[in-house]
This record gives sequence, structure tokens and C-alpha cells, in this order.
Amino acid sequence: MSDVPLAAPRTAPRWWGSALALAGLVVLGLSVTVLAGHGWTQAAAVVAGLAGAYTGLNAAGRAVFGGSFDLMFWLCAAWLAVLVVAAVAAPVLPLGEHQDIVKTLDTPGMAVPDLSTAHPLGTNNFGLDLLSRVVYGARSSLVVSLGAVAIGMVVGGAAGIAAGYFRRGADATVGVLTNSLLAVPPLILLIALGTVLEPNLRNIAVALSLLAIPGMIRMARASTMAFAQREFVVAAEAMGASRWRVMTRELLPNVVLPLASYGMVMVSVLIVAEASLSFLGLGVQPPAPSWGNMIAEGQENDAFTTYPHIVLVPGVALFLTVFAFNLIGEKARKRWDPRQAKI
Repeated sequence: MSDVPLAAPRTAPRWWGSALALAGLVVLGLSVTVLAGHGWTQAAAVVAGLAGAYTGLNAAGRAVFGGSFDLMFWLCAAWLAVLVVAAVAAPVLPLGEHQDIVKTLDTPGMAVPDLSTAHPLGTNNFGLDLLSRVVYGARSSLVVSLGAVAIGMVVGGAAGIAAGYFRRGADATVGVLTNSLLAVPPLILLIALGTVLEPNLRNIAVALSLLAIPGMIRMARASTMAFAQREFVVAAEAMGASRWRVMTRELLPNVVLPLASYGMVMVSVLIVAEASLSFLGLGVQPPAPSWGNMIAEGQENDAFTTYPHIVLVPGVALFLTVFAFNLIGEKARKRWDPRQAKI
């Protein structure tokens, strides 16, 4: 057998990722400036620029930080960070008018997106700025979805811990209530609640929490049952700790992380549910902005066929936000799922 060492596999030079990313960004810049208004040519250039920039940045990141680097995760985290900061700081940001139609009487309606103007994402039929409405719509979506998840975590987490720890009668009772909520079609339940409750953010959050509670109960119950057999719980019981102390001091801190990771996935579901209610006219009421009622504006006089940005702008914001919460939530669940731990 020959002792000649095998040649190492060829690898691309470390600089190629940066070069590809730079080329992609250049193409992207040209697509939104030189090719502005060229329809499908501009769209193809945007897609090519984004693909090149992403591939190059991902390769450069892996060359610097190692093979575990995930650019998509960091892009999703950056999008959510920018969205949250913009939503919180919306009143002090230099945005256009988002709600008061009287202030936009001299503003052109249905203006197409143009980054060089005062309305970079265009305007709707009343001349309201779409960028401003997207930001303020994010406030509504985040407040409602995060509020509903918080209610679901508190109510569902408490019920799930009690069911998983006490078992028997408590488990059976909670199981019946959970199955009863799951037996009602979500859309029908939301429509029924939307027609009865006043359509404000608080009532919408309470209504949407009914979608989060069953899942939270099951996650908390499964996590409690997994941790209840651990040494630290058995030791606390052997030392005479009360059941209340065991649940609050030993189980709750370990159940919170799986619930929080599941809650991030539920936020994406509830954002879509809130947008669906607003689209049907049962959620946030115009002229207050919501991504759902912004998309619904495309139905008026067949506006979508002539001015597709009316639907695409809020639709893209909705897609990116739901995608980001899903991806980050799934990664968090894989890390903190107690079923992956050894008992």
C-alpha cells in the first residue's frame, strides 16, 4: 500500500464569499435605481441580487465563524429586531400620515413605490403612506399576538403543570377542557367572538388567546411529566417540600423555557389569525392600520390588478414576520424541548 498522502479536497478561497456578496449587493442596488419601473426585468434583478448577496454572505460567515453559522437565523433575528424597534418608536419616527385622511388631501393616491420620494413604499387610495401603515400595523399585530401568547402561557401553563403533576382527576378535567377547545374550528370560533366582542386590541387578544391555551396546556403538561421524574424534583419531595413549592420552585422554571419557545411559534400563528380577522372586517377597524385590512384594500375596485403594491407591501411584511417567528421558534424548541433530554 502506498504511503503517499492523499491530496486534501479543494475548497473555494475564503474571499469568494465576500466577492459574491458584494456583486449581489451591486446588482440589488442597480435594480432599485437604474432598473426602477422596468417590471419583470427589475423583479428578476432583485431576485438575482438577493440570491447572490445571501449566498455570498452565508459563505463568508461560515468561513469566519465555522460551519454552524446560519445566516438565515441572524437575518430573521435582525428583521424582528428592526420591526419591534420601529413599532415601539413609530410615534417619533419621521413617517408619513398613517390614519388621518384629512391630512392627505393634497397627497396623490395609489402612488407606486419609489425610494427617492417621501413615500418609498407608495400610498393607498386615500394617500396614506404605506410604510407608515406597515409600521403601525406591526404595532397592532405584535400587541395582539404577544398579548394572546402571554395569556395562553399563564393560563395554559398553570393548567398544564397542574395536570402533569397531580395526574388523575386534574389531568382528566384539564384534558376534557382542552379537547373541547380543540373541537371547535378556530376560524368559526374567532368569527363568533369577533361578532360579539367590540373590535379593540384587548378583546382581540383575549379571543386569540383561546387558540393558544390548548397548545400551551399540552406543552406544559408534557414538560411537567418529563421533569417530574428528575432527581431534583424527587429530592425536593423527599425533603418534605409542599406540592405548591415543588410546582413553583422546581417545575415552573424548567417548564417556562419550552413554553417560551413554543410561544414564539404561536406568535406567528396568531399574527396570521389577527390579519385574517382584520381582512374579514372583524378585527382592527379602518382607518386604523392592520396588515389584514391593508391587504383587504386590494379588493376595492379591483385595485390589486392595477396597483399590486397595495397588497404586496403588507403581504411581504406579514410573510417575513411569520417566517422569522417560525424559524426562530423552531430552533428554540429543538434546543429546549424536554423530550430531547435524558431522564
